[in-house]
Amino acid sequence: MYPVGLRRMAVDLYYEDGVSCSRVARFVRDELGDEAPARKTVARWIREDPRHGPAGRQGASYTLDAKLRAVRVFMETGDARAAAGAAGCSETSVYAWARRYREEGGAGLVTGHGDAQAPGRAVPRGADVDELRRQVEALRLENAVMRETIRVLKADDPRLDPSALTNRERTRVVDALRGEFGLSASLDAVGLRRSTYYYGRSAIAAGDRYAALRKRIARLFERGGRVWGYRVIHRLLRLDGDDPVVVSEKVVRRIMREEGLRPVYLRRARRWSSYRGEIGDAPANLVDRDFHAGAPNRLWVTDVTQFTMDGYKCWLSPVIDCFDGMVVSWTLSRSPDAAMADRMLLDAVATLGDGDRPVIHSDRGCHYRWPGWIRICEEHGLTRSMSAKGCSPDNAAAEGFFGRLKNEFLHGRDWTGVSYDDFHARLAAYLTHYNETRIKKSLGWMSPVQYRRHLGLAS
Repeated sequence: MYPVGLRRMAVDLYYEDGVSCSRVARFVRDELGDEAPARKTVARWIREDPRHGPAGRQGASYTLDAKLRAVRVFMETGDARAAAGAAGCSETSVYAWARRYREEGGAGLVTGHGDAQAPGRAVPRGADVDELRRQVEALRLENAVMRETIRVLKADDPRLDPSALTNRERTRVVDALRGEFGLSASLDAVGLRRSTYYYGRSAIAAGDRYAALRKRIARLFERGGRVWGYRVIHRLLRLDGDDPVVVSEKVVRRIMREEGLRPVYLRRARRWSSYRGEIGDAPANLVDRDFHAGAPNRLWVTDVTQFTMDGYKCWLSPVIDCFDGMVVSWTLSRSPDAAMADRMLLDAVATLGDGDRPVIHSDRGCHYRWPGWIRICEEHGLTRSMSAKGCSPDNAAAEGFFGRLKNEFLHGRDWTGVSYDDFHARLAAYLTHYNETRIKKSLGWMSPVQYRRHLGLAS
């Protein structure tokens, strides 16, 4: 009439954790209340258990190795059932052993009634005390290593593996242990050579030679909106006119990794599409995925992307010059209509000089197949080019721009309560930065505007 799991837990408390029969009965009473069995019923459960022998309580005869194995499996995986299976015990025992291990270390698992020697490791009776002392000392050292590992890594997760420490971190652990356990035993416990230990001590004593650089890198990372990777940070350090820093990319990458300076790029499961089916003959694909141009205003690409904001949606339509990636013109609209695309194209052609007749490449969206768009292209001598149906790589230059824009400007930021007008202003500021101050490796670490000035193509 009583739950099997509760009965097993009560018996395990008696045999494996050394809890008295009276306390076990109180525990069962706390769990079941008025419906709890009498103490003599709990005593009968204990007597009927296979572990009960003529001498009374016999214990489960779990070896120290078995207990440690179960605790380690539990700490590494968090799976009490798997740990119980590894030791052939109950999950209740695993939880109890793990608690004692965290509080007292390996010595807490030496209970005196359940620590039989493993087969093949029996110790002569006269040496029982010495062997037990050696085991307890080894367990104390193991527990101390785990304690110092958690302290060194400033982590609360008990499932840490000391073997994952760097040599410098192991050196700090050995320094904390050597006074209590001796240098040789501490080195063996963390798996560190003596020469490596002394080298690590010298390096720690010398201090962090990159302390000032760390602060500078962190400032640059924050100034860039937490979207710049190590290559851009590395280049900005060298381009600093007041105090340039010459250091390898590997050092910058390692410092950013150690300081947790990682851009987080979110991905959206779905994307908006302007394709509405074939509504007429499409022009040929004149670009054929070659998005290079030898001069400005030779090849333009365009597309439309959607932003889902706080309670509203809006659409961006830009024109990108494939010569250097400059945003020639753009419009933001609450509706992805023909007026949005036509206005953007009129703004773009207004920047053309005499004789400029670029190819304007797009996907097969409906914006680029309506009469107004076609008329503007014909009046200003623009040559239309279109991707294949449903083939985003055919317009990779525009898709790449949208990816950079959303990674650096949109994703990972709180847009709660930001109105359409505020969003428009922030987007305008970002696109100005994109053209004038955002450096690119492909342009010799210059922005599009800086690159054109460098070539004498802009004043």
